[in-house]
Amino acid sequence: MATDRPRTTPVARVLRVCLHLLVAGLLALAVVRALAGRDGDPAAVAAAATAMAAVYAAGPLIGAVGRSGRAAALWLALLGVTWVGVLVATPDGVWVAFPLYFLELHLLGRRAGVAAVGLTAVAAIVAYSAHQHTVGVAPAIGPLLGAAFAVATVFGYQALYRESEERRRLIDELTAARADLATAHHAAGVLAERERLAREIHDTLAQSLTSIQLLLRAAQRALPERTEAAGEYVEQARQAAQDNLDEARRFVRALTPPALESDTLPVALERLCATTSVRSGLPVRLHVLGERVPLPVPHEVALLRIAQSALGNTVRHAGAGRAEVTLSFMAGEVALDVVDDGAGFDPEAVRTRSAAGGDGGGGYGLPSMRARARALGGSFAVESAPGEGTALAVLLPVPGGAGDAKEEPS
Repeated sequence: MATDRPRTTPVARVLRVCLHLLVAGLLALAVVRALAGRDGDPAAVAAAATAMAAVYAAGPLIGAVGRSGRAAALWLALLGVTWVGVLVATPDGVWVAFPLYFLELHLLGRRAGVAAVGLTAVAAIVAYSAHQHTVGVAPAIGPLLGAAFAVATVFGYQALYRESEERRRLIDELTAARADLATAHHAAGVLAERERLAREIHDTLAQSLTSIQLLLRAAQRALPERTEAAGEYVEQARQAAQDNLDEARRFVRALTPPALESDTLPVALERLCATTSVRSGLPVRLHVLGERVPLPVPHEVALLRIAQSALGNTVRHAGAGRAEVTLSFMAGEVALDVVDDGAGFDPEAVRTRSAAGGDGGGGYGLPSMRARARALGGSFAVESAPGEGTALAVLLPVPGGAGDAKEEPS
C-alpha cells in the first residue's frame, strides 16, 4: 500500500517532472546509441524503448495509479516487463533502473518498495553481466550504488516531510491556541470591565440616588408649611445629583474619584461621613489611627468605594442610630472598619441569596466590597446578627509600612 507517500507539494511536483525527463532522456539515449551502432539492434531497441515509454506515459494519465496501491503495483509490474525488454535489447537499459528505483519507492510502501528496488537491481546486474559475458563485482557496483542512493534519498525525504508535517501541525495547534487565548483574554477583559462598572455603579450611582430619593422625600414632607427647609433639601439633592454626574463621568473613563483628586483618603472619608450625616440624618463619625502615610491610588479608591457602599447599606437597611468609620494605618497594612448599631442581618443568608442570583436587598454590595479587597491582595470580613448591628473590616497590604497606632483627630 502507498500509505507512506507524501502529499504533492511544489518540490514534489518539480521532482516528478525531473523524473519524467530522466526516463525519457535515458530511453532516447539508448535508442541513439543503438542507431549509432554501438549497442544492440536499432529496431529492437527502438521498439522496446517505445513500448516502455508508452506504458510509462500512461501511468500519470491513469488516476487510479496515484490513488490505489494495487493499481500502482500493476502499473509498475507492466512497466518492469517493458523495461526487461529494453534490457534484453541493449545493455544501456541498465541506466533506466535508476529512475525506476524512485518510482517504486514512491508508489509502494516501505517494505514493498525496498523489495521492488532489490529485484530491479538484481535484474539490472544479471542483464548487464549477460551482455558483457562476464560475472563479477564490477557489473554489480553501479546498480547497487544507485539502489542505495535512491533508498537513502527517498527515505530521507519522507523523514523530512514527516518532520515538516509534524511541525506544521504544531504550528497550527499553536496558532489555534493563541487565537483561543486571545478570545479568552478578550472575554476576561470584557467581564472585568463589566464587573468594574457594576461595582462603580453600585458604590456611587446607586448610593447617591438613594440619598437623592431620601432628600426629595424630606422636601416633600416639609411642603407646604416649611418652604425654607424643603428648599434646603432640594438644594442638597441637586448637589448630590451633580456629584453623581461627576462620579459617573470619571468611572466610565476609569479615572480617580473626584473626592481623591485633590485630597487624601482621610479627608475624603471625613467629607463622606459629613455628607452622609447631613443627607440621611444618621450621625457618622470618622476615626483615623496611626501615622498617616501616602497610599497607592488603587488602595485609596478601593477603601473610599467600600466606605461609600457600607454607609449606603447602613442608611438604607440598618435603621441605625449611629455609625463609626475607622481608618487605621499599621506597619505594612491599612485597615478600614465600618460599624453601626442597626438591625443587623444574617451574613450567610445574604451570601446564599447573592450566589443564587437574587439581589436580596443589597446583596451585591458585600460581594463587590470583597472583590475590591481581594483584587489588591487584602481581606474582607463582616460580622453581624439580627438585632446586634454590623461590623465590616477591610485589611489591605501596603508597601512601605506605617507607624504605630495612635488616634489622630479627624
